Amino acid sequence: MQNTALKKPRNFDIPVEVRISSRAKRMALRLDSSARVMNLVVPRRANIDKAYKFAQEHEEWIRQKIAELPKPILFKNGAIIPVLGQNRRINVIYDKDLKSTRFTLNRYEIKVVTNQRDPSARIIRFLRQEARETLTGLSVKKAARIGKKISNVQVRDTKTRWGSCSTGGRLSFSWRLIFAPWEVIDYLVAHEVAHLVHMNHSKRFWTLCESLSDDYKGGKDWIADHGVELMRYGGYSDQK
Repeated sequence: MQNTALKKPRNFDIPVEVRISSRAKRMALRLDSSARVMNLVVPRRANIDKAYKFAQEHEEWIRQKIAELPKPILFKNGAIIPVLGQNRRINVIYDKDLKSTRFTLNRYEIKVVTNQRDPSARIIRFLRQEARETLTGLSVKKAARIGKKISNVQVRDTKTRWGSCSTGGRLSFSWRLIFAPWEVIDYLVAHEVAHLVHMNHSKRFWTLCESLSDDYKGGKDWIADHGVELMRYGGYSDQK
């Protein structure tokens, strides 16, 4: 799918981004909660004027969906964010003479000693690393229970899925899972590890997934009902 800067009709101010897709068979509207915008997916050979008209016909619905998104929480001094199931306050201490940013994570806070006036990008990198280490350790532990090995674990800022598993034993997760309750993290790791045995969503897969989860129903239900809330932290940054 490709993003494109196609010329919009005059007076068109609906928060949509056109994405031309060679795989799409029809026009569709897909909410990007991290960017707070609606993606207008358009088949490659479709008429772009008709595509914009399609968006205009759904303007009220588009604006409603974006308005319903949770208010963003920026990574700034004093902000309280959930990290691995525990609410913690960001405590930023500015030191202009410091050569590099230092982090301390404890039960109650994330202490950030930095020479940056806006350390949000560095906080994101720190949290991504914490997510990778936690998800890797949990994945290896669960895989060992079923006699499987993990070849690699990556974290990404994915838009449409929380995790994935390849046939070669490579797992990938959204780094934003670090903001989820622990039972959700545990369930989603169990979900991807179960794919090491069943690369499908058969009854056998779900049975294995449940057996690997500490709170299968709680984690599964929470991410289905509240997953969009995980996109609010960090001000919807797309930092890599």
